[in-house]
Parts: sequence; C-alpha cells; structure tokens
Amino acid sequence: MSKFEWRKELKDLYLPKKPTKIDVPEMKYFTINGSGNPNGEQFKEHVEALYSLSYTIRMMPKKGLTPGGYFEYTVFPIEGYWDLDEEGRKLDYLNKDHLVYKLMIRQPDFVTEDLYQYAVETVKQKKTTIHLDHVQFESITEGLCVQAMHIGSYDEEPKTFELMEQFCLQNNLTRAEKTHKEIYISDARKTAPEKLKTVLRFKVTEK
Repeated sequence: MSKFEWRKELKDLYLPKKPTKIDVPEMKYFTINGSGNPNGEQFKEHVEALYSLSYTIRMMPKKGLTPGGYFEYTVFPIEGYWDLDEEGRKLDYLNKDHLVYKLMIRQPDFVTEDLYQYAVETVKQKKTTIHLDHVQFESITEGLCVQAMHIGSYDEEPKTFELMEQFCLQNNLTRAEKTHKEIYISDARKTAPEKLKTVLRFKVTEK
C-alpha cells in the first residue's frame, strides 16, 4: 500500500489557490496554547513539542509497535489559530507581543488517547525540557470556512485576507469571528519569505 500524502490526497483542505468556501470536518489534533511573539523561544518550544509527539506516533512500527488501523503517512503540517489579547485589540497596529495562539498538528484517525499517552511518555524519556504538560489531544470541527493560499511573508497576509473578504461579499457569506487559522505548508526555516506558502482560513456564516 502506498504512503498517504496529505499534499496529494487532501488538496481541497491544504492546497487551495484562490479564495474558496469549504466545510471542514471533525479531525483529531495534538494542540498547545501560547501567547507572545512567534519569533520567541516559547513558540519554537511549542512547535518542537507537537512535532516530537507526532513523529513518535508516525515511527511506532519501527519500534515494533503497530497500532490497529495504522497506515504509512506523511506527518501533517503545523497549523495555528491566531488572535490578539485585550491590550493588543486596543492598538491600531499589530504588536506581536500581544498575539495569542493555539498551535496544532492533525493526527490520523487511528490515533487514540492511549496512543497519545504513549507518545507523551516516550518523548519525556528522551527530552526532559520539552513543554509536554501543556499539550492536549482533542477533536476539532471547524465547520463552514473561507480559505485561500497566501504566498509571501506573513507580514503581507492582509492582502490575501482582503481577497477573502471580497469573496465573502460576493457569495453572501459573513466572517464569523476575528480569530483566523494559518496552515504552514512551507518550512519557514528553509524557505525565502517571498516564497512561503500559508493557507489562511476563517469561519463564516451564510447570510
């Protein structure tokens, strides 16, 4: 059986081109909440915690443990909900120190609470400094959303959000909340800012 590649199998969720409407189903995630500037150390540690757990699940068969329903797959990309704290909302410019976020990595359907606990215990034995106590395993249903691919630096995202808002106006949709989601298709450590690919998504309601 060939390996499940989210880039090939789930293009509607992860590789939109122009703004589109999509109904996002319930999915399983490892998640972690944080706040502050994403260029800071805490953010890096949160990303590391999620990837460490995700790769532990992915590599289980190499340890001689194959969970029921397991299949070969590529680890899903990092995603995050973004908002501002109360102080940040009062400012007329974006101060990244006031950002609040919920980072997550999607997990395949075969992942259970027991497998999550196994991953936590396994990573704890290898890395004692990692923020595992803040990670949660949860199911999230986003529902009706509008999304688009943003190409370029994160600071230029307002241009793409504007296109998404125009799409909403033309299709009788209303943005449901200020919070938005970003899905990081590119690795920012290895990609030039102008070539970064990021899916932007926000919840909507139909008028």
